[in-house]
Amino acid sequence: MHVRHLSLVDFRSYAVAELPLAPGVTTIMGLNGQGKTNLVEAIGYVATLGSHRVATDQPMVRFGAAQTVIRAAIVRHDRETLVELELTPGRANRARLNRAPLTRTRDVLGTLRTVLFAPEDLALVKGDPAGRRAFLDELLVARQPRWAGVRADYERILKQRNALLKSAAPVLRKGSSRRRSASLAPGENPDTATESTLHTLDIWNTHLAEVGAQLLYARLRLLRDLTPFLAAAYATVSAGVTPVSASYRASLGESVTAAIGAGEVPDLEDLRAELLAAFEANRAAEVERGVTLVGPHRDDVHLALGPMPAKGYASHGESWSLALGLKLAAYQLLRRDLGEDPVLVLDDVFAELDTQRRERLAELVADCEQVLVTAAVGADVPERLRSTGRTYAVTLGEVTRVD
Repeated sequence: MHVRHLSLVDFRSYAVAELPLAPGVTTIMGLNGQGKTNLVEAIGYVATLGSHRVATDQPMVRFGAAQTVIRAAIVRHDRETLVELELTPGRANRARLNRAPLTRTRDVLGTLRTVLFAPEDLALVKGDPAGRRAFLDELLVARQPRWAGVRADYERILKQRNALLKSAAPVLRKGSSRRRSASLAPGENPDTATESTLHTLDIWNTHLAEVGAQLLYARLRLLRDLTPFLAAAYATVSAGVTPVSASYRASLGESVTAAIGAGEVPDLEDLRAELLAAFEANRAAEVERGVTLVGPHRDDVHLALGPMPAKGYASHGESWSLALGLKLAAYQLLRRDLGEDPVLVLDDVFAELDTQRRERLAELVADCEQVLVTAAVGADVPERLRSTGRTYAVTLGEVTRVD
């Protein structure tokens, strides 16, 4: 799998950009702020429908433009597919596949797979749980695009359940009869209102437990499959002897969390039942706070070096090696599952690594079908990578081939 050509219209700093690509290594060089990362961001967006830099689409539309267009020609098994995306702030994005309009933008997922490593990925080790959850979920979608729909369903149901918890608080919260009655419609019986609210909450509990169990089950299986690749990648990158481990920390009851902690993947039905029980056990606290306190959106991945947690204890170099190990493990897992190489993107990372780690990384990626590297200084990129492919220079949004 590789990207043969990238075309941009009104994307970030580019009014228009054309970038011919090929298998092997492509190095994109330019000082900070010139636009080199914008190019690989666009490629990543085609693969994931998201940016590794911002949470919304608005910043990707060039200032003063109404919309941005991304086109990527992707070659898989000697067949070329054209993906076209139109991003229009305030309106639904549109997608075409080989010129044919798609009903849902997310139907392009799976056409291109990428694994991107960027300086922001240090947060996988040092940052909040949300980043580690997102890493798992994005890898799930790259592995099987249908999980994009499950994620969207979970987020939608969670949002609706949280809205119900907030609106139900005056009815369900303990208080005086007068306080309860003040929140009811004229003539409405407080007990009837409570029963109706509890019934509605039970319905949302069932929906959230059903979808949440699927997401949790998939994450657990993914982490189980990923861990051996992580151990091997970290050992190679760090050239160290300290073992690395990754374990899932679920916000559920003791029996299930104990099983998960032992490396087991409980049955889907057991996870669903455990989520329902957790919603019931935490009802009072959830009503008080107006948010859902248990479920996949509250879980974490615990990373450890030897017996110590990586967060707070790993050195800067160890943290970089571990973050890089996670991305390389994702690459190797996708390579095994897909039977082909995803596109590997290394965005401004060589400057963050010492010489030994640079060389080890270069050795690891040498056999990848397509590697895209961005760097501010050419000397940061190992010679074995720069000498085997093409190089582009980016200056104020202008892309020029220099080799």
